[in-house]
Amino acid sequence: MQRCLQLAALGAGRVAPNPLVGAVLVFEDRIIGEGYHQQYGGPHAEVNCLQSVKPEDRHLVPHATLFVSLEPCAHFGKTPPCADLIVREQIKQVWIGCRDPFPLVDGKGIEKLETAGVQVHSGLLEAACREQNRRFFTFHEKKRPYIILKWACTSDGFMAAAPGQPRLLISNQYSNRLVHQWRSEEAAILIGSGTAMADDPQLTNRLWPGPSPVRVVLDRRLRLPHHLHVFDGSQRTLIFNTQKQDAGSNVEYHQVKEDGFIEGVWQSLHQLNIQSVLVEAGQALSQLLIDAGCWDEIRVIRSAKVWAKEGLRAPQLKNVQPSSVTRLDNDSIEIYRPA
Repeated sequence: MQRCLQLAALGAGRVAPNPLVGAVLVFEDRIIGEGYHQQYGGPHAEVNCLQSVKPEDRHLVPHATLFVSLEPCAHFGKTPPCADLIVREQIKQVWIGCRDPFPLVDGKGIEKLETAGVQVHSGLLEAACREQNRRFFTFHEKKRPYIILKWACTSDGFMAAAPGQPRLLISNQYSNRLVHQWRSEEAAILIGSGTAMADDPQLTNRLWPGPSPVRVVLDRRLRLPHHLHVFDGSQRTLIFNTQKQDAGSNVEYHQVKEDGFIEGVWQSLHQLNIQSVLVEAGQALSQLLIDAGCWDEIRVIRSAKVWAKEGLRAPQLKNVQPSSVTRLDNDSIEIYRPA
């Protein structure tokens, strides 16, 4: 199953909104086939695994054991059901990492295999399998995107200079590149109107191979001027507001009720099939989400620089310690997860 997870990771950035899945076929402690889901809309891991078996080993398939990191699908989507393929290949034993929460699967793949007489074992390295697809599981189980908060701050806790002062540059070049990698890995990137006005960010991935995320802007009163980068049409942009609904070309307006506005945004993003959001907002919105417990991961880039002047302090985290800390030159990258 460890090998399944290694294989599955190779599909990162190319299979969303599908999950990462790896599969390995073993006969008498020898791997005779392996594969992973390589491209959205393309063959699933089980298909690629069985297709990789050499001709001289094909006769071993019915006697082999299949390991797969996620429950095989049981429905016709962009590809036929993998459970049917396993039954046709007469594989008699399957080990599954974890059950698929997608409503069209969710136990139906296991049921189809067992009905056909296949011996199914589920829950092998389940925690690791769920962790690898934590965006997928959060999206289907909690009916909202996986939410990542990100900010950079100085060693003394400032994330921006005071109004009227020159912009405070915090991260080094390596951390800046890492942020663009993060952008390429998530479905959407979100800011509030304050950040849009203050920084006029492009919110695109320019420093790392891969796509740019969908841009999401919270502008309740539609007060943002249209000369800002978020209105340039270069990337799909969703403007969440309380005033109007208008699905334009690359700039879409999505109306949400004032009462429960933030929750309404998450619900709308779920309906739009956006599985993950990287929040690069300012202090106020970030603190609001922290206080509401509305986050799944926090990434803090902490510079060795000392500001020691007036400025905007970074959001406050209480009763939570970083799960990991790494160094990028003189910056530290702190990752937090809920307790």
